Amino acid sequence: MTTNHSKPRVRAVLIGLNHGHVIWVLSKLERADIQFVGFYEPNRDMAARYSAQFGFPLSMVYSNLDAMLDELKPQAAAVFGSIHAHLAAVEACAPRGIHVMVEKPLAVSSDHADRMAALARKHRIQLITNYETSSYASTYAARAIVESGPYGLIRKMVVHDGHHGPAELGVGPDFLSWLTDPVLNGGGAVIDFGCYGANLCTWLMNGQPPKSVTAVLQTLKPQVYPKVDDEATLVLTYDGAQAIIQGSWNWPVGRKDMEIYAQNGYVIAVDELTLRQRLRGEREETIRRIEPAPERVRDPFAYLAAVACGEEVVAPGSLWSLENNLTVVRILDAARESARAGATIRFA
Repeated sequence: MTTNHSKPRVRAVLIGLNHGHVIWVLSKLERADIQFVGFYEPNRDMAARYSAQFGFPLSMVYSNLDAMLDELKPQAAAVFGSIHAHLAAVEACAPRGIHVMVEKPLAVSSDHADRMAALARKHRIQLITNYETSSYASTYAARAIVESGPYGLIRKMVVHDGHHGPAELGVGPDFLSWLTDPVLNGGGAVIDFGCYGANLCTWLMNGQPPKSVTAVLQTLKPQVYPKVDDEATLVLTYDGAQAIIQGSWNWPVGRKDMEIYAQNGYVIAVDELTLRQRLRGEREETIRRIEPAPERVRDPFAYLAAVACGEEVVAPGSLWSLENNLTVVRILDAARESARAGATIRFA
C-alpha cells in the first residue's frame, strides 16, 4: 500500500472500527496526503471482516492501543469508536503528541469534554470534531450571504437533521449496538443529530453560548429504541436571537438543512449545494450553483492532514474547533437535563 509522492504523507491511524462512517475511510485508504499505517480494533471478527472487504492486511490491526501508538508513532489519529470512547483515545494520543479528529459530537458529556480539552491544551495537540455539514458549500455560502450587508442581524435559526432511523436504515449491528446505548452514545437522536444544530448555531453566533436551553425528547418507536430518544427538539435563546434545533430518527427522508432568518431577509441551505434566499420586498431566489466550500474543508481527512503537519491553523471559532465543540456538548448536556426536569436550563 505504498506509492511515490512528492510530498511526505501524514502518518495516521484509525482508532476503532465500529462507527459506520469508517467505511468512507476504508474504501479510500490510498491517498496522497495521508498514509494510514495501522488500526486499533479489539473485536477481531470485525477486523477480519473489514480486512476481507477492503483488502488491507489483518496485520495492520492492533488489539492494544498503547502498543500500536508506541510502535507506529503516528502524527494523527481519526477516532471511529463510540462517543464514550473518545476520551480514552485522547488520553492515549495527547501525551504522545498525536493530533486527534473525532466524529461528531466531541464527547458524551461536559465532564468527558473538559478532560479531553485539558489534555489537548496541556500537550499542545489539535483536537477537532468532524461534522458532515462542515464540508458543505451551502454552510459557508449561507453565512456569507446573511453577513453581506442588507440582511441585518440574525433573529432566528432553524436546523433540521436526521433520517428515518438507524435501525430502519439497516446500519450494522456493531454500530447500532452503541448508537442506541445511553452510556456509549450519550443518548439517541438528541446526540446523533442535535449536535449538528448546536455546532452550526454556535458558529453563526460567533461562539456565543445560548442564554438558555429548553428541550423535549421523546421515544416515538419504543419497540425499536427502548433505551434512548428518537425525537429531539431544542430551543436555544440568545441576546436578540433564537434557535430551534430538530434532530430526529423519524423524518420520512434524510435531511441536513438550515434556515437563517435575519431582520430583512432569509437564507435557507436546502442541501449541500442548494440555497434559497429572499430579501423583504423581493422574490425568492434559488441558487443551485454556489461556490464550493473552502478547499481544505471539503474533505475532513485533507483537513486533518493539513492540521497535523502545521499547514492549517484551526480558528478558535470554526466549526471544527475545540472551543465551538465544548459549547456544543454543554448544549447537549443542558438539553438532556431540560428534558428530564421538564424545565428551561439557564447557562451560567
